[in-house]
Amino acid sequence: MKNITTLIALLYLSFIGFAHSDLKIDIQQSENTVDYGKVNKSTDNGIRNFTFTNSGDTPLSITGIQSTASFTILYKPSQPIAPGKSDRIEVKYNMVPGPIRKTITLETNAVNYADGRVPLKIKGEVLTN
Repeated sequence: MKNITTLIALLYLSFIGFAHSDLKIDIQQSENTVDYGKVNKSTDNGIRNFTFTNSGDTPLSITGIQSTASFTILYKPSQPIAPGKSDRIEVKYNMVPGPIRKTITLETNAVNYADGRVPLKIKGEVLTN
């Protein structure tokens, strides 16, 4: 009887582990990159969005965002995103003149990225005139 109980417990734990095996996040931007292009500091507010969809079958949670000092996170979802639903991460670059080559990292429960860490890349160039 003890062996049967142990077997049932192991099967249950295995089932729980596989229940999240199809939890995926799909970033809409090609190669997870927002390209500012060449923008003028005086006419561009520096705000951009990364849009994404939960293509898995369980709720997607964004537990944290790591960014550099050059960016402010204006919006991130505060509640889990249901399967098939979309949302966004809104960022604002401080528009320092020169090239932009930055990465923001999302901490999620998605399994299609190593440890659920999703890199979001930002590139472009800020011009002064």
